[in-house]
Amino acid sequence: MNRKQFIKSVAVMAGATALSPSTASASIFQEKPIKKPMVRKSLWYNMIKEDLSLTDKFKLVKDLGFDGVELNAPIDMKIADVLSAKTKSGIELPSVMNKDIWDYPLTDPDPKVRKRCIESIAQSLQDVKEIGGDTVLVVPGVVNEKVSYEQAYYTSQNSIRELIPYAEKTGMQIAIENVWNNFLLSPLEANRFIDEINHPLVGWYFDIGNILRYGWPEHWIKTLNSRIFKLHAKEYSRELMNSTGLWDGFKVEMLEGDNNWPVVMKAVSEINYSGGWLTAEVDGGDRKRLKQVSEQMDKIISYL
Repeated sequence: MNRKQFIKSVAVMAGATALSPSTASASIFQEKPIKKPMVRKSLWYNMIKEDLSLTDKFKLVKDLGFDGVELNAPIDMKIADVLSAKTKSGIELPSVMNKDIWDYPLTDPDPKVRKRCIESIAQSLQDVKEIGGDTVLVVPGVVNEKVSYEQAYYTSQNSIRELIPYAEKTGMQIAIENVWNNFLLSPLEANRFIDEINHPLVGWYFDIGNILRYGWPEHWIKTLNSRIFKLHAKEYSRELMNSTGLWDGFKVEMLEGDNNWPVVMKAVSEINYSGGWLTAEVDGGDRKRLKQVSEQMDKIISYL
């Protein structure tokens, strides 16, 4: 979202403050006329297993047909070095994944733990701005034996609200991802969670493969609609899940699992997805392996 779009969205939101949450959210996340979205390929930085310099890693994936790389954040490299590698390789850096969201959850009962995560995400927002991206992936928290579902719901929302000033200052987006955290397990609830926060810079980072454990990605995509800021590409096999274990479900190549990719990508088109990127988050490897992933993603994007 550029500055002009952000200002326009804030004006719309301000005019809706007297409305109910569901009505106000409708004014922020309006449906648009359907057109084929422009989607480019990206991959998670940790997938690059070649022993190379940062610049050469970026050049490698650029040569293999990727246009972008998603870094971990806060970034533990010098920003100047990242920008130099970006310029020399021609790669783009559209998003980052906050790396502290599991060790210091936004739903932790201890406010000191939550503060540490909030500070980490705030730095991630600044980092992604400096490298020319627009989105920070955030896990909204976890439900476990110490944190009830209801407690997680409201604590997470309040933590994210604390991050809104940092998002506004940078103009960067906070994108909440669906992960195996026992939390936000239906698309209707996911919508409600976002709509109650009710801010144009807070949306969803939809992971296509993660959802297959308990749903169908095309259903989620249509329901989340314009709340989706970014997309992760991943595959999953329910047969492996049922026969050998939950995590084994991921041990399948893209296009060979239970994602109905033509249907999934049709849903992406129907919501007029404007996030611009499809980022692979699968097992990585050397040049040969990354070329395989690139070709798989070409096939997936061809279904748009």
